[in-house]
Amino acid sequence: MIWLVALRAILLREALRFLGQKGRLVSALVRPLVWLFVFAAGFRAALGLSITPPYQTYITYEVYIVPGLVGMILLFNGMQSSLSLVYDREMGSMRLLLTAPLPRWWLLFCRLVAAALISTLQAYAFLAVAALWGVRFPWPGYLAALPAILLASMMLAALGLLLSSLIRQLENFAGVMNFVIFPMFFLSSALYPLWKMAEASPRLRDLCQLNPFTHAVELIRFALYLQPNALALVVTTGALVLFGALAVWGYDPARGLAARKA
Repeated sequence: MIWLVALRAILLREALRFLGQKGRLVSALVRPLVWLFVFAAGFRAALGLSITPPYQTYITYEVYIVPGLVGMILLFNGMQSSLSLVYDREMGSMRLLLTAPLPRWWLLFCRLVAAALISTLQAYAFLAVAALWGVRFPWPGYLAALPAILLASMMLAALGLLLSSLIRQLENFAGVMNFVIFPMFFLSSALYPLWKMAEASPRLRDLCQLNPFTHAVELIRFALYLQPNALALVVTTGALVLFGALAVWGYDPARGLAARKA
């Protein structure tokens, strides 16, 4: 029961923090909405996209990039959750959390779940706004995409957790966020298909395929159309396990990066 009490307490704390930051949801939605409403027309005209696979019917470019913009929300929120971890560590609350009589991996997992739930809420808020604008998917796809969005958000939150174990000062985090966010986002299939990337450079296409964010976006994209994507599921799950294990190791004061820093 104490494990569930810890999970409930961490979820409640993160929920209260999210509700206390009134502009957080708005700021999380503004960025993808600008891409959807402003840049989509220019990208469609410049790329001349006619997208059919794997959707069997023609879709507009706005519909294509919506899953990628959902991934953008998850990516930025995962980095923001890691920023709050660095802040909590500087303020001392993270140290108090990790001294609780519970396994360290469980406490960090609770933080991952809290960050994933907040990211999922923001993602569905964006999908609702996009649907009101006219960018819609099959209605069962919104339900089918829930596990994919949760898994992708946990993977990106685990990446943020790993980064927070590497960074010791809050001032250094902004540069690291930009170094991670923009290469992961632009070297992916969020804005353009991989086959279009291959026309420009096959090596660039290969880099996109090695990017776990690409597979997270594809997992969400296929789920919205009620289609399975086994490769994306395996890669996203594997990245979650890898990033999570490295984060737990990094937060271990006896063996991880914290001991080496000391």
